[in-house]
Amino acid sequence: MSLSKPILVTGATGYVGGRLVPRLIEAGHRVRVLVRDPARLYGRPWLDKVEVVTGDALIPSTLTEALRGVSTAYYLIHGKQGGRVNAERDLTMARHFADAARQAGVEHIIYLGELVDPTADLSPYLRARHESGYILRASGVPVTEFRAGMIVGSGSTLFEMIRYLSEREPLLICPAWFFSQAQPIAIRDVLAYLIAALHTPQAVGRLIEIGGPNRLTYAEMLLEYARERGLKRYLIRTPFHAPRLSAYWVHMVTPLHWRLVLPLIEGLRANLIVRDEAARALFPRIHPIDFRTAVHLALGRIQRDNVETSWADALVTTAGEVKPYTFTVEDGMFIERRQALLDLPLEAVFRSYMGIGGGRGWLYMDWAWAMRGWLDKAVGGVGLRRGRRHPDEIRAGEALDFWRVEQVEANRLLRLRAEMKLPGKAWLEFRSDPQDGKTLFTVTAYFAPHGFFGFAYWYAMWPFHKFIFDGLTNRLASRARVLAH
Repeated sequence: MSLSKPILVTGATGYVGGRLVPRLIEAGHRVRVLVRDPARLYGRPWLDKVEVVTGDALIPSTLTEALRGVSTAYYLIHGKQGGRVNAERDLTMARHFADAARQAGVEHIIYLGELVDPTADLSPYLRARHESGYILRASGVPVTEFRAGMIVGSGSTLFEMIRYLSEREPLLICPAWFFSQAQPIAIRDVLAYLIAALHTPQAVGRLIEIGGPNRLTYAEMLLEYARERGLKRYLIRTPFHAPRLSAYWVHMVTPLHWRLVLPLIEGLRANLIVRDEAARALFPRIHPIDFRTAVHLALGRIQRDNVETSWADALVTTAGEVKPYTFTVEDGMFIERRQALLDLPLEAVFRSYMGIGGGRGWLYMDWAWAMRGWLDKAVGGVGLRRGRRHPDEIRAGEALDFWRVEQVEANRLLRLRAEMKLPGKAWLEFRSDPQDGKTLFTVTAYFAPHGFFGFAYWYAMWPFHKFIFDGLTNRLASRARVLAH
């Protein structure tokens, strides 16, 4: 394969595609990405290293430019899960892409599909994922099709479902599908296979099933996850599959919508395991890691007591896209983010939040912060009034009231880790980023709940965050204005 020709990655805004792109760049490849909305790529650290083409696989005419001169194309597209309408939509996109790739003279398509049992009664979504591979191969373009089962990593629906159920439910009544076998695979191993296929001629034209070394039921995965998190969980087995009822149950106790998980649960009657071991012979250097290790790595950011800076790097980077408030759940964390675009220098904004706490207080609703400190003292915690060493200067590792300063970056970042008694782990981050001659000021609260009481604590405190953190953000902005003049 020629390194001078670009590689096209579709689905670059998705979980797998978004991780594949930087690895291809690191390997020295020219990368082109096809996206429907380029704005969704803002904040990606690799954005200036790729060629971005706007297009939609449902509109064949937009694929011509994306595929022009391409050597290899990664097909990582799939639409919304659930229902025959969406399944037919997926098949339509595959047909359009296959035709356009043939006309453009693409040399190789690499497709990531689903590990399924084709003899089972598949949901329309899984059937479409299975048939998309046949459509791509029928184009005449050489295709390498990988079929993976559950991907262990944040963003994979099945992994997220197991994670949330394990975190939130001490006692689970498990339907029969929970005891079907699967062969989960770590996201890092999926990426290794996808990249290795570029340089493995023997894999061209092959259908390759990939999975980790463990065959586990979903019940066993849940218990393994719980052990990794130090949680005790108990399961009661039932003989019923009840896919729709199961989907509603998942909908009620996790952030996952029932329409998202229903087609997957419908496909879990069968054992979704690797039956063809061709991957071992074709890629002898890849040794997939076991499920427990994969879970440990997926949760590594929490277990290292550190919120990775890159988590906050995906901020929007155009003034028109600044959102005053967003709430998301990522990697087991509740994340509340508040943003304000200030016509102020970075230095003034940084000085403003670097002076928080201690004798100066928390600028807004100090009585609420004092009450939280008193409650912490009452249960054996450190309380609020440890103060700070200096009213305006602070170094990583120092105490700041009931926080520990975890990271300081001049004119850019202050991250605090909570040391009060909590059913989980918490951070508070202040950040200032240059933005078209202004400063994008961001205040982010992170909370990683531990077990049921962690979730209960978060939802009990969430209504108060609106007042406390909105007021804090506004007061810090006001203080920055004073410091700038």
